[in-house]
Amino acid sequence: MKVLLVDDHPLILSALQAVIQGLGDDVTVFGVASADAARAALRDDAGFDLALMDLALGDDDGFALLAEVRAAYPALPVVVVSATERQVDVIRAIDMGAMGFVPKRASNRDLFEALRMVMSGGVYIPPMMLGLPAPPPGGDTVPAVMRRAPDDQPLPAPEPAQKLRSFESLGLTPRQAEVLALLLKGMPNKLIARELSLSVETVKDHVAAVLRALGVSSRTQAVLAVSQMTQANPGLAAWRNTSQR
Repeated sequence: MKVLLVDDHPLILSALQAVIQGLGDDVTVFGVASADAARAALRDDAGFDLALMDLALGDDDGFALLAEVRAAYPALPVVVVSATERQVDVIRAIDMGAMGFVPKRASNRDLFEALRMVMSGGVYIPPMMLGLPAPPPGGDTVPAVMRRAPDDQPLPAPEPAQKLRSFESLGLTPRQAEVLALLLKGMPNKLIARELSLSVETVKDHVAAVLRALGVSSRTQAVLAVSQMTQANPGLAAWRNTSQR
């Protein structure tokens, strides 16, 4: 697995490289310190399997880079690793197509879990945002420089639109399940239509049906609802892959 890491802080970049490299001997991490360097790396190498990026980049706005990467490389999963834990930033990143959001104060174990979930087709959002219990303190953690400042406010948990126990309970058709899986990848209707050889209008109908089944009114709310389901019951993550076979 080849990972692109984008962070303009040398210490954090080095620490994250070491942590991600610890995922296995088959993992190669290419670290860059700017948005321009990230663009160049992606142009020069089409073989990246995953990108991790900060939102606070010295030469560009991280959200702008996220939007650019998602538009130019829609098949490349992007995970935001950021010091911010503001709900508005998390929601915005997911709404722009990020497949995960990991606070820099997270433990190595949390980061590994987030990357495992994303690479298996899931979406990772901090448990505190989903109203789930936070991991117990202690254990393997990242350097202190990556921890949240004491005066930061914790991220409030959103009110879930609906409590769901299983994907089967949604009553989706096989085609609607395929649309949901692609929707969760941040793909717009046009790309979903192309992927499934459907008309855009048909995709819109399927998306509307999926949102109704989830009891939500937007794609971002759908991501939050499914993330809550998969993190509360990790075994459900396999649904993301089987629905696309």
